[in-house]
Amino acid sequence: MADSSIYYVETGKEIQIFESAHNAQLPILLKGPTGCGKTRFVRHMAERLGLDLITVSCNEDTSATDLLGRHLLLGGETRWVDGPVTRAVRNGALLYLDEIAEARSDAIVAIHSITDDRREIFLDRTGESLHAGSSFICVASYNPGYQRSMKELKPSTRQRFVGLNFAFPAQDLEIEIVRHESGVDEKIARALVSIAHKTRDLSELALLESVSTRLLVDAGKLIAGGLPPRLASHTAIAEPITDDADALAAIKQVIDLHL
Repeated sequence: MADSSIYYVETGKEIQIFESAHNAQLPILLKGPTGCGKTRFVRHMAERLGLDLITVSCNEDTSATDLLGRHLLLGGETRWVDGPVTRAVRNGALLYLDEIAEARSDAIVAIHSITDDRREIFLDRTGESLHAGSSFICVASYNPGYQRSMKELKPSTRQRFVGLNFAFPAQDLEIEIVRHESGVDEKIARALVSIAHKTRDLSELALLESVSTRLLVDAGKLIAGGLPPRLASHTAIAEPITDDADALAAIKQVIDLHL
């Protein structure tokens, strides 16, 4: 088993848990805020385990047909084309369903049979039944805080997965991540992380999403590219997370105090 070349800083026992779940042929649900490293972790684990990665970015239009496949007219002939779930099962890949709660209910029901002990799918349009091999694993993610105002996963779906909870890294780890990923020096990385911690504590702003590690890295990249630190941070941190004038002003004030 080779180490992954994808940069990832472990924050707990998530690698050990993932590998144990894969060995036990159990699906995994990653829970945590946007931009905290869930997708990076999945990419890291796919490479670490030597698995092909098939990702589905779920949205309100994602249907069972989108996941399983459909008949298409190709070259004057009607042919069956596998969807991403079918390809993953057929090839023993790592299937990543990003923001699964956003998908339509029929899409979520369609994956039930690969997230229990059956580990198979039945394609009613072709009459084919596919059983997942030992290398296949289904990983899904969602953001519980954001989904409170949108959609929640039903218990019948949640309880098919083992759960891994993700949070933003501890301060020293986050500084190292921002420094490594953006190319800024430690002083700037520390200031960016301080901005994030201060903003995350401002509960009175009632933000749907807080300042993510991803936004800090984006700000760092702009700074490393020559943009003034305050302007870079206003652009990459404050503007993406809110359109509310008062909240925006408060976040920019925090930025200006730290840079």
